[in-house]
Amino acid sequence: MKVAAHQRPMMPPGSAFAGYRFPPEVIVVAVRWYLRFGLSYRDVEELLLERGVEVDHVTVFRWVQRPAGSSAERWPR
Repeated sequence: MKVAAHQRPMMPPGSAFAGYRFPPEVIVVAVRWYLRFGLSYRDVEELLLERGVEVDHVTVFRWVQRPAGSSAERWPR
């Protein structure tokens, strides 16, 4: 079956985590720990390091500011 020239193939929706160095699972866990347990960015950095993920606390800060942004109120506290 041919696809007409004016039709585009279906593309998956863009990821909210496109362009990030770390897997989405790591980012989501870090943001959740920060929001749910009231940890500092350095605390989250330390917890991730204990699990083999080397990340700077400033990176955790950026994750919290971007992905959580408008959805922060939906996260359990």
